[in-house]
Amino acid sequence: MRVALLTEGGYPYVRGEGQLWCDRLVRGLGQHEFDVYALSRDQRQEAFGRLDVPPHVTRVRTAPLWHADDAALSHAGPRGGRGRGARRRFAECFAELADVVCRGGAIGLGGATGLGGSSRSGAAALPRSLGTGPQDRSDDVADRFANALYGLAELARDQGGLAGALRSETAVRILESACRAPGAQRAAHGARVADLLVAAGRMERALRPLSLDWYDDDGLGAADLCHATSGGPAALTGLLAGHFAGVPLLVTEYGVHLRAHHLAAGDRELSAPTRALLASFHGRLAAEVYHRAALITPGNTHARRWQERCGADRAKLRTVHPGMDSDRFARIGERGYDDVAPDTLLWVGRVEPAKDLISLLHAFAEVREKRPGARLRIVGAPAEGRAAEEYLAQCRALAARLFPDEAPGAHAAGDSPVSFEEIGGPEVPGLAEAYAAGAVVVLSSVVEGFPVSLVEAMFCGRATVSTDVGAVVEVIGGTGLVVPPGNPRALAEACVALLRDPERCARLGAAARARALELFTVEQNIAAFRGIYLEIVSHCPVRREALDEAGEPVPFAHPAEAYVPGRWAAAGQASATESAGAPSWAAQEPEEREQLKGAGV
Repeated sequence: MRVALLTEGGYPYVRGEGQLWCDRLVRGLGQHEFDVYALSRDQRQEAFGRLDVPPHVTRVRTAPLWHADDAALSHAGPRGGRGRGARRRFAECFAELADVVCRGGAIGLGGATGLGGSSRSGAAALPRSLGTGPQDRSDDVADRFANALYGLAELARDQGGLAGALRSETAVRILESACRAPGAQRAAHGARVADLLVAAGRMERALRPLSLDWYDDDGLGAADLCHATSGGPAALTGLLAGHFAGVPLLVTEYGVHLRAHHLAAGDRELSAPTRALLASFHGRLAAEVYHRAALITPGNTHARRWQERCGADRAKLRTVHPGMDSDRFARIGERGYDDVAPDTLLWVGRVEPAKDLISLLHAFAEVREKRPGARLRIVGAPAEGRAAEEYLAQCRALAARLFPDEAPGAHAAGDSPVSFEEIGGPEVPGLAEAYAAGAVVVLSSVVEGFPVSLVEAMFCGRATVSTDVGAVVEVIGGTGLVVPPGNPRALAEACVALLRDPERCARLGAAARARALELFTVEQNIAAFRGIYLEIVSHCPVRREALDEAGEPVPFAHPAEAYVPGRWAAAGQASATESAGAPSWAAQEPEEREQLKGAGV
């Protein structure tokens, strides 16, 4: 099949989120043809260049979510048509969208609202087996948002883009009127012109896919399936492919886009009205994405709960854990606890406030009271950005106060109870060597999505102590100790309990390694998506006839087995079919049927 991979700030760029798992997915599914449609986040990302894509990636198209002169966009109207009709259509559609956004709602903030049923216009309807289940009920607000969104998309296609119109004075005035209208949320009533300008600019960036020329039959319209690797703008691209060409959409979120928006908004210096408007807008967009998607694949239960609270129907959800490379940790994992430095705690990750190294250092001070020979090695990537550098300096200063006679961080790891080291340095040439040196791996975060460092420690067969945040409990699954976040005393007690019992460490490490190899490898991830691709395509009708160079239909271009209902892979039915003397194709590839079964199909 032909898969359109939709990315934002990741693959195929060298620097970006999720580019590694996307590359592994594409290379692992070489039987399919891939087109990559990538949205870049900034000029720096594009400057670093792209990865070398495999031969079965037939096309790579890119577009920026940034612009060298964003201010200039505010003076431009719809391109290619400045008549009254175009201006009137834009004003009507944007006024409808602004009214919905300003009225707010509970989406993404603690309660999912119901989504529209068959009355909603736009994308092609999906079969009942991939429908929205119990949430198929009328919701006027969701319908209005969808109608406004797709109305703007159709206007953008007709006019050649809407970036300037969405930042224009007209758009700001429409947004202001919606904020002052009866029924608008209280926070929006207080919006000033400066607040409206910021909100309109950020909404335009999120809606920039409306102005792309990707949706014709030579672009996304030629795909059998759109796979968005995140929510937000990447998933919006898939929504438009479904609206214009009926292409089914699969959405994968290893970090829920709406959750990331809420967390980031709290760190920015945004006014309360701006935050309220943007939260409402992103919540409505997320709900529309979840409603239109054929299937949604969260990376863990934590992400799944967020998606359900944002309106996703449980019947559409398939949890697919991220796939990680276990080979580079194989030697350390097979060796177990042989030659491990005793009484050594290890922390690995990016140095940032969310990791709460302050609590870890206070906890280690208590550990030292009970285990005077204990050491703490803090291993991270080089600090990038002023905020990361300042936080690292703060941690170093705290360590110096807690251990004044030992100059922590000033010498090699063996000369100090606390050391701050960088991956790639003389003491830690690579991640595997870092984990090999620790008896217990510690995660002290107060905010966490999928804990990559924990999985790496599990591959290495290491016992772990973690805070109960994000998907930690789901990943650990009883193979490590878990304590409340922000509690140095509990963290210290758990670390001391393991340092005093090396045999327990070895048992937990072996169990952790077995769990990681079963659930979190690249192979399981690829097998799951192979089955999910087949499930979605099996429920979607053939939208076009395959033609050869002469324009003649190609016989058997669409294999019949690709359109058999998804339950064909059930083991019991497969056995009955084989015993009844089924056609040869039904009895072939038992390994693939087992993989589909394991993916939950």
